Amino acid sequence: MTYLTKILVPYELAVRQLKIRDSYDWHQRVWQAFKERDGEARDFLSRVDEIDEAYRLLIVSPREPAKPDWCPTECFQTKLIPEDFFHAGQFRFSLLANPTRKLVVRNKAGERKKNGRRVAITNREELLEWLQRKAEAGGFKLGDTAKLSTVPKPRSYFHKKGQHGVHFAIEFQGILAVTDPALFRQTFITGIGSAKAFGFGLLALAPIH
Repeated sequence: MTYLTKILVPYELAVRQLKIRDSYDWHQRVWQAFKERDGEARDFLSRVDEIDEAYRLLIVSPREPAKPDWCPTECFQTKLIPEDFFHAGQFRFSLLANPTRKLVVRNKAGERKKNGRRVAITNREELLEWLQRKAEAGGFKLGDTAKLSTVPKPRSYFHKKGQHGVHFAIEFQGILAVTDPALFRQTFITGIGSAKAFGFGLLALAPIH
């Protein structure tokens, strides 16, 4: 099963009462919708967008979340996504992603290290190549890439247990066609790219009839 949850969080509530300052704060608030799973690995995706005087929080999860204590009842909506939803031929999509590539790093002996350093991808051509690779591995293909938007978003800062970091964000907007419904559904659940715990990787979809 796959659930889509939408929570509209008024700006005053988020900033003044909940004291949400960065993507890690949002991550912690989302976990409060899955209290019974403390200590387990994360298996949900989330995304936050600013809309008028509120934040729209989307959550995709294989289990139904519970309304967290901090969320007003009227602001919380969740629904089960029908299995045949993923069989639609085409979708308009929006993807907030953290596209990166790995640089080769060598030790003093000139040997390549196993874990290279990751850097953000910002060039449009490289961004499209990155998304094409994700599409091929994810059970879908992109529509006309000339019409596909790659919109730079503000950097996403976070503070976690005394450590500070930043993620570069790109929003992809366009049309995709499903090539493998089962694989596409799995991609929708697991997300695309890195930094999924910090609000990246969730595909927002609208079927094209």
